[in-house]
Amino acid sequence: MTVKRPGVFLQNACLQHRYIRSQDLSNIVERPERLRAVNIGLSAAIAHLEGLLPPVNQPAPSSSTGGTGSASDATHDLVAALDRMKLEVPGAGAAISTKIPIVQSQAKVNILDNEAVKFVHGDIDGDIYLETLKKWARDSAEKVAQGESEIPQGYSQGDLYLCPESINAMEGALGTTCEAVDAVIRASREPFQGELESTNVHRAFVAVRPPGHHCGEDTPSGFCFVNNVAVAAAHAHLKHGIKRIAIFDIDLHHGNGTQSIVWQINEETYRQNLEQEAGAPPNEPGAQIYYGSIHDILSYPCEDGKPELVQAASVSLHQAHGQHIENVHLQTYTSEEHFWSELYAKKYSRLIKKAEDFLDATGGPGDDVMVFISCGMDACEHEYASMSRHNRKVPTGFYYQFARDACAFSDKYAKGRVVSVLEGGYSDRALTSASMAHLVGLTDLPAGAEIDKGWWGLENLVELEKATKKRRGGRPSLPANGSVRQWVERTLAIFAPLDLGAAGVLASFKNAPPPIKMTLRDRGKGKGGSVTPTPAGATASAATVPTPVASPKKGRQSRGGAQAEVPVKIEVTNETEGLDGPGAGDLGEVVAAPIPVSAPEQQKVRRVILKLGPSAS
Repeated sequence: MTVKRPGVFLQNACLQHRYIRSQDLSNIVERPERLRAVNIGLSAAIAHLEGLLPPVNQPAPSSSTGGTGSASDATHDLVAALDRMKLEVPGAGAAISTKIPIVQSQAKVNILDNEAVKFVHGDIDGDIYLETLKKWARDSAEKVAQGESEIPQGYSQGDLYLCPESINAMEGALGTTCEAVDAVIRASREPFQGELESTNVHRAFVAVRPPGHHCGEDTPSGFCFVNNVAVAAAHAHLKHGIKRIAIFDIDLHHGNGTQSIVWQINEETYRQNLEQEAGAPPNEPGAQIYYGSIHDILSYPCEDGKPELVQAASVSLHQAHGQHIENVHLQTYTSEEHFWSELYAKKYSRLIKKAEDFLDATGGPGDDVMVFISCGMDACEHEYASMSRHNRKVPTGFYYQFARDACAFSDKYAKGRVVSVLEGGYSDRALTSASMAHLVGLTDLPAGAEIDKGWWGLENLVELEKATKKRRGGRPSLPANGSVRQWVERTLAIFAPLDLGAAGVLASFKNAPPPIKMTLRDRGKGKGGSVTPTPAGATASAATVPTPVASPKKGRQSRGGAQAEVPVKIEVTNETEGLDGPGAGDLGEVVAAPIPVSAPEQQKVRRVILKLGPSAS
C-alpha cells in the first residue's frame, strides 16, 4: 500500500504584500512575518517525521530546460520543481529532506488573463473588479504620499491595505495554489515511478498570503482581495475535469466570501440541470460544491448580529435548490476530554459527515472529486486573546486530527486528493503549533510508526521559539552540535534556507529608496501646505461597496446594483497584548519600509485593532 505524503508549497512573492500607510505596524496582524512562523512549524513537523517515513527514490539531476511534447514537458516540470526543493544550507550538513518535499514555487497567474480567476471574480461587462484592484495597487504609493488612503472610501480601512507589489503577492498565491492542485491530481492519476517517485505529492499544504475566504466575487474584506481556494477549485474543475468538490473551512471566522461563491456556482449548475430535465440540449455538467465551515458565530462577520450575516453563517442546506452547505458553530470547551468526546465527536465532525452525504447523493467515490481545506489557524488555543475574544477555541491537536479525518474522507471518495491552503492565524505561536500539527496530520505513516502529540506541546514550542528567535542584524545562526536537542537542530537546518530566501525579499523593500514628496509653501498665509496622513486606525464613516456583477462563465445575473454594508470590527488592545508566554510572538520583526508623508505624526490615543463588524451608523 502506498504511503501518501504531502508536499509543502511556498511562495516568497507573498511577502511583497505590505502595509505602507504608517510606520506603526503594531496593530497590523496580517503581516509578512506570519509566513515565517508557519515555516518554522512546517520545518519542525518535517524534522519530527523524517525518522518515521520510509525512504524514497531520488531523481537524477536535470540538465534539461524544457521538453518537446506534453508528457516530456510534465516530466521536466517535475524535475525542475525538485531542483527548486534542493536547498543547501552552509554548515547544515544536509539538504532539505525529499521525504516531504518543499516547493519554493515561482508560479503565478495573470489575474486579467486566467480562466479560473475569471470564473470566480469575472464580470459580464469585463474584468471590472480585477482591473479596479490592479489600479488600486498601482496607485497606492502615490495615494499614501499625498496623505490619502490607498483603499477607496466605503471599504474598510482597518482590514484592507495595498501596496504597489500587492498584485505580485496575490498572483503568486493563486499560481502556487493552482500548482499544488496540478501536482496532487497528477500524482493520483499518473504517479511517477523509479527515480521520479519522490516527485509524487498526494496531498499539499500551501502557505500563502493574503488570505482569501472572506472575498466574494467582487467584495474584498477581512484582509482578502481574491479567493485562493475558490480559484483553485475552479482551476481543478476547468483544467482537470473535477466536477464535485468538498471545501472544509476551519478558520475562526465564517468564510462568507467562499460560501457566496459556492452558492452562485451551485445555483447555476442546478439551473442547467433543471433546463436539461425540461428538454434543453445537454451541456457539459457544471461543478457541484459542498462548503462546510466551523467558526465562531460571535466573531466577524457576525459579531454585531446583523441578520443577513448571522443567517448566512448558520445555513444548513443539503440538496434543496442545488445547495450543499453546512455551518457549525464553535463552542467553549472546558477540558481536552470535553472537547474530543463531546464537541469534536458529536458536533464538529458533522462537517465531514455532511460531505459524505453530499458525495453519496451525487455518485459516490470517483475520479471527479477533490477536497480542499481553508486552513485558518486563528481558532488555535495559542491565538491572541484580542483575536479570539469569545473563547471559542480549539486545542492544537485539532489541526492534526481534522487533517487525519479529512485525509481518510479523501482516500474513500477522492483518490486521496487534499489541498490545504492557509487562511487566518496571527499569533506566532498559534501559527507555528497549528501548522506543525496540520502537516503531521496530512502525512501517512507506515504500519507501526506513531507520532508524538507532545511535539506541539508548550514546552517544545517555547524551546523552538528560543532557537528560532531572530537576532538583531540577521537570521538565527545554526547552533553548535549538541547544544540543542537533535529535532531542534534538524528543524533549524530545514528552516534556515527558507528564512534566508524570505529575508532577501524583505530586504529588497527595506533598502529601497523612499519616494520623494515635494510640496510648495503657501507664502501668502505663511503656513505649510502639508497634508495629514490617514491614521492606521482610521475607519470608514460610510461602509458601502458596489454589488458584485455576474461572471460569464457561471452565467450569474447582476443583483440590481443594491449596495451592501461592509462591517468594521474595532478591538482595543494593551501595549503587551499577544505575548503568549516566554519567547512567544517574537519570531522576528522585519519592518517593511513605509512611504513617508510630510505631515506631523498624530497624537497617539488608545491602540485599536480594526477588523470586521458593522460600522457605526
